[in-house]
Amino acid sequence: METVKSLTDTVKSLIDIGKSAMDFESVNKKMETLKRKVEVLESKEADITRALNEAESRGSKKRKTEVNTWLGHVANFKNDIQQIEQKVRARGWAIRELLQKDVDRLVNEATELVQNGNFAEGLTVKADERVSLLTTDLVGQEFETNKNTICQRLTSDESSIIGLYGAGGVGKTTMLTHIYNQLLEDFPDTSVYWVTASQQCSNFELRNRIAKKVGLDLSQYDEEKEKVANLAHTLGGRRGIVLILDDVWKCFPAEEVGFPIGVNGFKLILSTRSLEICRKMNCQYPIKVEPLSAEDAWELFLETLGRETSLSPQIEVIARSLVRNCDGLPLGIVTMAGCMKGVDDICEWRNALEAMEESKAAQEDMETKVFRVLKYSYDNLKDTTVQQCFLYCSLFPEDHQIGRDELIEYLIDERLIDEGNSRQAKFDRGHTILNKLENVCLLEGGKFTDSNGRYLKMHDLIRDMAIQLTSVSPRFLVKAGVGLEDIPEDEMWSEDLVRVSFMWNYRLSFPSNASPRCPRLSTLLLNNSWIKSIPDCFFMHMNKLTVLDLSFNMAIESLPSSISNLRSLTALLLRECLNLKYVPSLENLTALRRLDISHTRIAEVPQGIEMLVNLRYLNLEGTPIEKIPDRILSKLCHLEYLWLFNYTVDVGAEELPRSRKLDTFTGHFKDTVELNTYVSSWEDRGPNSYLLVSGDYDPIRVCPDFERSVYLNGGGNSLVLPKDIQLLKIENCDEITCLFCSLENAIHLKVCGISHCKGMKHLFCSSSCCRLPLLQTLQELHLDDLPNLNDLMEGGTSITSTPSNCIFQSLKVFSVIRCHNMKRLFMPWVLSHLQNLETLWVEDCEQMEEIIGEASNEDEDQEATSITSAPSNCIFHSLKYFR
Repeated sequence: METVKSLTDTVKSLIDIGKSAMDFESVNKKMETLKRKVEVLESKEADITRALNEAESRGSKKRKTEVNTWLGHVANFKNDIQQIEQKVRARGWAIRELLQKDVDRLVNEATELVQNGNFAEGLTVKADERVSLLTTDLVGQEFETNKNTICQRLTSDESSIIGLYGAGGVGKTTMLTHIYNQLLEDFPDTSVYWVTASQQCSNFELRNRIAKKVGLDLSQYDEEKEKVANLAHTLGGRRGIVLILDDVWKCFPAEEVGFPIGVNGFKLILSTRSLEICRKMNCQYPIKVEPLSAEDAWELFLETLGRETSLSPQIEVIARSLVRNCDGLPLGIVTMAGCMKGVDDICEWRNALEAMEESKAAQEDMETKVFRVLKYSYDNLKDTTVQQCFLYCSLFPEDHQIGRDELIEYLIDERLIDEGNSRQAKFDRGHTILNKLENVCLLEGGKFTDSNGRYLKMHDLIRDMAIQLTSVSPRFLVKAGVGLEDIPEDEMWSEDLVRVSFMWNYRLSFPSNASPRCPRLSTLLLNNSWIKSIPDCFFMHMNKLTVLDLSFNMAIESLPSSISNLRSLTALLLRECLNLKYVPSLENLTALRRLDISHTRIAEVPQGIEMLVNLRYLNLEGTPIEKIPDRILSKLCHLEYLWLFNYTVDVGAEELPRSRKLDTFTGHFKDTVELNTYVSSWEDRGPNSYLLVSGDYDPIRVCPDFERSVYLNGGGNSLVLPKDIQLLKIENCDEITCLFCSLENAIHLKVCGISHCKGMKHLFCSSSCCRLPLLQTLQELHLDDLPNLNDLMEGGTSITSTPSNCIFQSLKVFSVIRCHNMKRLFMPWVLSHLQNLETLWVEDCEQMEEIIGEASNEDEDQEATSITSAPSNCIFHSLKYFR
């Protein structure tokens, strides 16, 4: 592991450079202050990281989202200082200017990071509620008996290692899934971890996967023995751990991985296709998973087909013959049933049986038989686009959770999804295709545990079938996630190759003379492989290359100049190449449609970007780019996705493209004038998703939880805000006295936060312009440091223009902090409408006398009407937290 210079050393280096190059007295004190702040920050980060590792290793705790966000901001701060050091070294003549420009900002950021790192309420929360895995129902008494037997042995002291073995597709993973779920349900004090080993998994990779599951960071240890010892200590450190290893293809010795066999009740259960593996891993209780009996197989077929499906006697005879062809293998049965769902024409049933019979070989093992079923299901897709999308999934590593949105982006790049429609229409088409593949059981679906996204997986046998198909036509070369360290020799790069995937390997290197001859190659996926450099000759014979993904190669610093000649390229993906500083000219890449250089160290807009007239997607997030040359963006008139928000560059409204196809936009405007101008230009149609930031808004406070968000810091008394805004946060807008006149048509607003606005006297006007339909949809309202805020409503009166039964009907969270001029929070007539309020937080409001004020004469009628029409005992009936 490479040694990274500490942040303190970097600051010391800046001081030394400055002292040697100029009279440093004017900024010396500030630099020393920065040094002290950085020392405190690094110590705090180290303490927090150490405490998190210790807490998470026990399995019952997980880090808070705010803690993870803080660590991310610290990482960005470190990167910022390192970039400044490089600028100073490169431009010694401008040291004074550079340091004076940045040092004040860095001191303030370091101070704020230190303050924000005082997590008084703790670093962790209770680990997520244990979530059961999605699975199909077990069929057959033998499955039920085996499951119960294994669960009993796992909870006794008799067996430490249990092995399931059987043919591919026989149901081993399904069995393990049910065992996992039953352990979660019946044994709440047992920690259960699921890890998939996969075919190419090494001891090193398996150890890292297990460590990640239990929250152990092994990168802090240099020696292999240290890593093994610490994993064993973590797994054996508390009683009642069960580790499930699915899809084991080789023996993993306990002493080389870190299994604490026999320690503190540790249990290991594994699945494999080989009894020999069970024996080599010293399984005390190997269990063979047998194929289903004829009747159980028929029951599974009917269950998957749909119990509501009625089969005529003639079709049932054919269906039973189809099931017999699956030889009791659940994967084949489920896939065949998925293929025949909704088919009521006996001709199609006869055709399916004939196709199965014709492909049957005289001598077949079980795996060959299930391949035959899977191949029929693939052929039955009929739509070549759907088939190509299915084969594309084989480019990912075995057992990989493929993000749906990520996959659809690829399919758009490959033009497998129709062009000419909106971005949303393309995604809808993509999800439709993936749903079809999931419905016919060729792909498995699921939800990511750490986000709201969905993923797809390929069963390993189905992936094997797809790779077998792509060994002929269209020709793929797939070495994804197999621990590959060297690019294959040229002879493996046949001239008929169409797609190549070496993604998710470790420290992939290229011979200096590597130059494969692949005139038909369209796709090259090299992401997540820790590539350091690529020789210039490598791309010389890839003239048809359309998709090049080098994302997440954090060591690469520059791209070869030969990329400039890839004139067919439609997607160049460089996301999270954290050390990438240079890309060659892009002026010849006029076919390019997607360019992602987010979170790289590219400091200037790539040369020739104005020539990319076909560009649909541009992402500059997290780059140190400080200026976008004039009239560049306005030339990119086909953009559908534009992400410019990176805190270092302000965009001008007049410079932005006016494409009505723009679906997603994020940008940072220097002031509200520019933001108002841009939003006004939308007329009746703006982006479907946006993040708009104006002024010097603290990046730590920007968290785009919603698709349509606006963050403002400073500005005048006039705001032009999107009608479909969902989240609004405002700071330091001192000229605004009443906010919601700017939001009279915002019928989708869910979260609003207002802070440090000295001129704010009330939120809602009594004038007719303040119709406030948003009062029906608002779910969270946060008010902080509004020293002149008197009332929520102007004069404390009711809002008669809003239906009385709709005001605040959706409000769940309401906080009022440091609003020293408020004497009362609610008038009685409002209370009956707060039926969904769950959290009410009032803090440090010096003159606050009443949460519920007394009604004035003019409110009595409204109050009487509201209370009369409200259900009894409804006031605050949902309140769970009050402070």
